[in-house]
Amino acid sequence: MTEQHAFTLELRDDQIAVIHINVPGESMNTLKATFAHEVAQVLQQIEQQRDLKGVVIISDKPGSFVAGADIGMIAACENAADAESLARQGQAMFDRIEALKIPVVAAIDGACLGGGLELALACHYRVATDNSRTVIGLPEVQLGLLPGSGGTQRLPRLIGIQKALPLILTGKQLRAKQAKKLGIVDDVVPATILLEAAVKLALTGKAKVRKAKLPWFHRLLEGTAVGRGIIFSKAREQAQAKALNNYPALDHIIDTVSHGADKGFQAGCEREARSFGELAMTPESKQLRNIFFATTEMKKETGAGETKPRTVKQVGILGGGLMGGGIAYVTASKAGIPARIKDIREEGIVHALRYSYDLLNKKVKRKHMARAELEATMLHLSGTLDYSGFAGTDVVIEAVFEDLALKQQMVAEIEAVTGPNTIFASNTSSLPITQIAAQAQRPENVIGLHYFSPVDKMPLAEIITHPGTTDETIATTVALAKRQGKTPIVVKDGAGFYVNRILAPYMNEAARLVLAGEPIDRIDQALVQFGFPVGPIKLMDEVGIDVAAKVAPILAAELGDRFQAPAAFEKLMKDDRRGKKNKKGFYTYQGKKAGKAVDESIYSLLGLTPSAQLADNELVQRTVLLMLNEAAYCLDEGVIRNARDGDIGAIFGIGFPPFLGGPFRYMDALGLGTVVERLQQYQNSLGERYTPAPLLVKMATNNERFY
Repeated sequence: MTEQHAFTLELRDDQIAVIHINVPGESMNTLKATFAHEVAQVLQQIEQQRDLKGVVIISDKPGSFVAGADIGMIAACENAADAESLARQGQAMFDRIEALKIPVVAAIDGACLGGGLELALACHYRVATDNSRTVIGLPEVQLGLLPGSGGTQRLPRLIGIQKALPLILTGKQLRAKQAKKLGIVDDVVPATILLEAAVKLALTGKAKVRKAKLPWFHRLLEGTAVGRGIIFSKAREQAQAKALNNYPALDHIIDTVSHGADKGFQAGCEREARSFGELAMTPESKQLRNIFFATTEMKKETGAGETKPRTVKQVGILGGGLMGGGIAYVTASKAGIPARIKDIREEGIVHALRYSYDLLNKKVKRKHMARAELEATMLHLSGTLDYSGFAGTDVVIEAVFEDLALKQQMVAEIEAVTGPNTIFASNTSSLPITQIAAQAQRPENVIGLHYFSPVDKMPLAEIITHPGTTDETIATTVALAKRQGKTPIVVKDGAGFYVNRILAPYMNEAARLVLAGEPIDRIDQALVQFGFPVGPIKLMDEVGIDVAAKVAPILAAELGDRFQAPAAFEKLMKDDRRGKKNKKGFYTYQGKKAGKAVDESIYSLLGLTPSAQLADNELVQRTVLLMLNEAAYCLDEGVIRNARDGDIGAIFGIGFPPFLGGPFRYMDALGLGTVVERLQQYQNSLGERYTPAPLLVKMATNNERFY
């Protein structure tokens, strides 16, 4: 059997050499260290040809140019020097491509990310397809790294520091037309003529590296050390305003781009390789890479072992409110599946359709989408005041009020108008699925599908099973959630499921700290500094104080005293404080500081005089430890299937700091003995709610870890 190569060379009659990329046995092309020898051989052949006029680099996999370097290579590195050597190897390979004396053109169709874009940047020209799957970017920062094969040096030289820095610091992915507007690609063409367009450019172009054509005021800033100093200082300030020094890669990126701008390309590459090596060994990068591997693994799972999902061709949605509108949007736009919305009022249907239209229209205005694509997506959406058009639905997603009798009635009505295989998926956030399915004729088709608000932005979906749910129902629901762009975790039925269950004790403790006189904004700032996107009190305003007040007794009734919420909720509800939704909560929603400043009247309502007594670390410990403890209870009770799902659920569902890896990885890093010890200290001083979960005690005694 002949050995398959990832890089092969074709010499054409028109004196163009075509390098074909096709990694054997993989759906996407990724760069591996083992390919260095193959690439070297191909380049040597090209260098030996005397009559060649140009080179085109193209992928043989439709919709995948090069999706990046294989992240697994970093896991195999034992120290910073090993990782630095990987970066140097990539730099040397791409330097050799750039140094070719004939024009080199990258023909890009599909994902051109990370190492893939660094490869394309080493070419003299880039042509991309208008395929919606064509995305261009340097996402290394999302793994706690920086581009290590010349990306921090070539992109600023191509489009200017001020355009390049935000892309490298955020890992933003661009569509082909956006990349052309920025000057990253030279042309955008239909996929059918990609090779032809690239060959033409190779025959007419020149073998030289293009430099950025900057407006005079950009040249003024970027052309002097003082001007560059202003750019880098502002970039650092903006990056850390959000990151709060929790992500070391950001400073490394700015330092590396700055070093190259001041000292030249070669010195910049030296700094880049060294920084790549250092960052690869940081705990932050290790945890971010763990998340990447976990989500990649989950994409391959059906949620129900070997069971295959049924095909979903049509979805019904009950309720045109905020959740219903969001679910309809991800069904039509992300999954490309027709969605029919039923509401009892015409305004509900109009609201749901308007919700999708506004989101799509924003994309059109930003040139992320063509008007024709908007119109085609809107044709996937329809509405009805009765059940007409529901007979052929494969899945019906219910998003009505949190009322058990109403949800049971919905099950009965859907069973009466649909076929025997139609799945009824409830988007409940607190009611047990077992109870929703209790009077169903076909309980095996009833499942929970819990989205997080806003649906178009939040990446998690909880798939909630009850004892009667079949594997086929689970697999089909998981597959649908994935098509809608979600990362689904399968959880067992029970009050609060997983995410809201670990969130409740954390938020309850934050409320207790407020009642003890700790300033609201100080509690929130301490948790944001720890790494959460918003603090727990602000989150209560966002979710709705009324929702928290309604869910609290349900959790306490099923799970016991450790879920007992502070009595303050009653006073807040009497004062009609529901949070952001009615512009009346812990924060003020009037004037310039809307949503940012605490509504001082809340203190007098609760009879408090705020005074900071506890250190930030203490505020963090008291709240976060309860979340960690509850996560251990959930694992022990089988609410989540494994620690991995628990970590992904917490990160994607409530924004647990990604650089800490999730509750279970964080507990491993602290040491379970330390976690138990801290819980016991608080148990002695603050009460039984801090009693360590039995699983934690057992694992700490045996010196075990979750991973």
